[in-house]
Amino acid sequence: MKAMILAAGLGKRLLPFSAHTPKPLFSISGQSILDRTIQKLQNAGVTAIIVNTHHLHHKIEAIIADSQYSIPVNHQYEPEILGTGGAIKNVEAFWDDGPFLVVNGDIFFEFDLLDIYRYHLARPHPVTMVLFNDPEVNQVWVDNEKNILSFGGSRPSLDRSCRTLTFTGIQIVNPGVLKRIPPHRFTSIIDVYRDMLSAGETIQAYIPETGFWKDMGTPQRYLDLAYTEMAREAFGIAFSSMSQHRPVKRQLEGDGSDRFWYRLTSDDHSLIMADHGIWQGGGTGEAAAFVSIGNHLKKIGVPVPGIVLYDTFSGLVFMEDLGDISLQQYVRSKKSPETILPLYKQVIKQLIHMSTGGLHGFDPSWTVQSQAYDQKLIIEKECHYFVDSFINLYLGMEIDATDLENEFSFLAHETMEYAFTGLMHRDMQSRNIMLKNGQPYFIDFQGARKGPLQYDLASLLMDPYVALPKETRDDLLGYCLNRLDTGIKFDKKRFVKGYEYCTITRNLQALGAFGHLSRNKGKTYFERYIPRALSTLNENLNNFFPRQQFPSLKGFVLSLIH
Repeated sequence: MKAMILAAGLGKRLLPFSAHTPKPLFSISGQSILDRTIQKLQNAGVTAIIVNTHHLHHKIEAIIADSQYSIPVNHQYEPEILGTGGAIKNVEAFWDDGPFLVVNGDIFFEFDLLDIYRYHLARPHPVTMVLFNDPEVNQVWVDNEKNILSFGGSRPSLDRSCRTLTFTGIQIVNPGVLKRIPPHRFTSIIDVYRDMLSAGETIQAYIPETGFWKDMGTPQRYLDLAYTEMAREAFGIAFSSMSQHRPVKRQLEGDGSDRFWYRLTSDDHSLIMADHGIWQGGGTGEAAAFVSIGNHLKKIGVPVPGIVLYDTFSGLVFMEDLGDISLQQYVRSKKSPETILPLYKQVIKQLIHMSTGGLHGFDPSWTVQSQAYDQKLIIEKECHYFVDSFINLYLGMEIDATDLENEFSFLAHETMEYAFTGLMHRDMQSRNIMLKNGQPYFIDFQGARKGPLQYDLASLLMDPYVALPKETRDDLLGYCLNRLDTGIKFDKKRFVKGYEYCTITRNLQALGAFGHLSRNKGKTYFERYIPRALSTLNENLNNFFPRQQFPSLKGFVLSLIH
């Protein structure tokens, strides 16, 4: 038995994602639909496969060339798309004297292909089409004897009962049908079958009693498919048994990103799923960064949730459930600084471990936005972000960032001049630290890159979500210095100076983020943290730096407070 996979389509309904990835290369659990289909054909006893290509054909052909299959897998490029019928006719020389199998390249299915083939051989009909009940797209009319009556349109005017089902894109075809397909022109195989029905020929349906089928006609259908399959698989991996029940899916409160978070529960077990969105193309996506960095941190002993299953193209990542208690919630529930100091010291201990040991084995290609925290990033993503998103967008003012450019440039230079460089988290604040069994865990680490430890420390201690008292911040800064001093020779004064500069860069970034999230994303609950962040910025500018440093920024911030 030979088989063909139809993979030439443009995938217009899957735009914009199909503009950079052909739909047969959309993946589930890291395996493309094309590869899954080829393996199923191999397992069914297919002796040779041909794949027709057109849109982004070089990507499909490269995947085939790089894979080692147990049977020959050929490809046939179509300079002009020939349609489903034209494609089958175009590879006429590939077929032998036996019935052949044709499968659409954009479907996911769990059927016994060998049983379908035997079903076809046991009947005299020239074509067997596999049909499935999917109410969203049912349009093939079939009677109780499993004879195809018509494709689309209204109910056939017949005395016998009939119903609509969906053509799955899987079919067994006798070689004699090839004579009905005109050569070298676009032809739909469904039009050929309509002509056959009009001529009185019978086309049989195979209707599986068990199994699963889904096409990827739209981005949402693809995501639904990826979620359904991966959730089942993830529970099997995490808890050593696949639940027979679909997990209950509950959306969790979001953060400042565009990701969506869900808790999945099944049979007294739970997992967390992060939906980063389908990969947009053009470099490392957030899901890929999250997975690579998360696995790296886990490997070196940094407390992060264990990643169970992922697919970087769909953007779905399934991971350990750390519960619902964040450091922010814990601090708010405690009345005295003494009760939170031990926990913050645990966080700082792990922060130092991540920074000092994290760059060993860290691949800069894992990162998004930039490979390192540097002067350019400070000016663009923190200083200008503050002006554009907080001052101008949120406050409605019209300030040109160039008015503060000299001070911004000085800030960026000095921040990096005094940097204690390691692996930085980039958003080390209380909402990104979860507590499980008294142990802090870091989340939202996909922005990690090479950068100053002082920035993460400043993010943690100047965090507007909890507003630690100055005495507590000072105690924790001292603890960090003493902890570092036990294993590394470094200049404490330079470290503190770098920390002071980082309190400013971090504050600018936070205010820019609050403005952006409130105005552009409609997440107005972030507005409540603006007064505290602005007050902290003013306090640090005046407490850490002499009068002649940052005079314009100091004056401007003071004017905003009053």
